[in-house]
Amino acid sequence: MLNHYETVFIVTPVLSEAQVKEAVEKFKTLITENGGKIENEENWGLRKLAYPIQKKSTGFYQLLQFDAPGDLIEKLELNYRRDERVIRFLTFKLDKYAFEYSIKRKGNLKTKEEK
Repeated sequence: MLNHYETVFIVTPVLSEAQVKEAVEKFKTLITENGGKIENEENWGLRKLAYPIQKKSTGFYQLLQFDAPGDLIEKLELNYRRDERVIRFLTFKLDKYAFEYSIKRKGNLKTKEEK
């Protein structure tokens, strides 16, 4: 059975847009190759951090919502730690209410983009 997960990671701001996209594709590929399915992806862009991390005050934020088996999370977080481009990450399992809310939110985002 697949669980619902959401992960947010921050990529270092010294990279170009192409390098950021390459980093995101790496993690998306890791998820799909290990039995996961990407449900939603949001690029939040360059944002100011609440506090400096590794002497950096900004970072590129990326959100991925996906369904995956539980053992994938350990592999994913290990790859986050090994990748020097990622300065922070957070992955958590969505319960059924949070998952329903994310689907409703995603629907609202699509209707706003169409307007």
